[in-house]
Amino acid sequence: MTDLKTWVQASRPFSFTAAVVPSVVGSLLYAADTFSLWKAVLAVLGSVFFQAGTNFVNDYYDDRKGADGPGSLGMAGFIQRGILTPRQVLAAGLVSFAIGAGIGIALCVFVSWQLFYIGLASALAGFLYTGWPVHLAYIGLGEVTVFLFMGPTIVMGAAYVQVERWTWEAFVASLPIAFLVTAILQANNIRDIEHDRQHHKRTVATVVGRRWANREMYFLLAATYVSLVVAAAVDALPWEALVALATLPLARPIVKIVHAGGNPKKLNGALFYTAQLHTRFGALLAAGLGLNWIIRSI
Repeated sequence: MTDLKTWVQASRPFSFTAAVVPSVVGSLLYAADTFSLWKAVLAVLGSVFFQAGTNFVNDYYDDRKGADGPGSLGMAGFIQRGILTPRQVLAAGLVSFAIGAGIGIALCVFVSWQLFYIGLASALAGFLYTGWPVHLAYIGLGEVTVFLFMGPTIVMGAAYVQVERWTWEAFVASLPIAFLVTAILQANNIRDIEHDRQHHKRTVATVVGRRWANREMYFLLAATYVSLVVAAAVDALPWEALVALATLPLARPIVKIVHAGGNPKKLNGALFYTAQLHTRFGALLAAGLGLNWIIRSI
């Protein structure tokens, strides 16, 4: 019988920050006016279980399509090493989505049934990212999906849980996070260009080629910080959120690695540093929102 530790590792918990960061930021966006801790916790947990479900389903379908193999970088590898069967991994994905859906329904009951639609869309996007019958990541729509659902959707949803209204401030505030989480995927796709082409996986990087894929990566990093400043300038974010600008120097090694190119193992460093940047950027952004909450409470 597979132990709990194996299931947790197979869920790729290192990726959960991609769900936690926008959930926390959305929950804290209006904290100076109103904040419910238990609602915020449920919003974070729901996002995390949807992320885990997406990861499991991604591993299952990548294995079926042959995209994950002995030479693949960054894969979980639990199917390939015989630790878990494909059926077990798919079942874990469906269970994770079910738990996330259960949390979402609880929020619908206590907050508003308007959340049902955003939750349903998120679950479908997570499953269809690599799942049958659409396989969004295989037809060049992975980046768009990640941008929309790991940025505006989660931030606006978490903010709605707190204030029970959809706001343009939440959308604008989500853009820096959306650009940066998409940069994580772009770093992954730049690393895997040749591998993805061999396995007929169409990403923006495989379509436009390495030079333009690199330029897209630079754009996403630059847009992260430009949109942060714009969000503060239009009062979608408080000025304290600009503390996240302190992470700007961390973008330099990413740009250097991507520009230098090289083999996938070297480019794997760009993926690691981008994920690290996303976590630190999100932590400082959340800290800025928390500081604004404290200052306005004095």
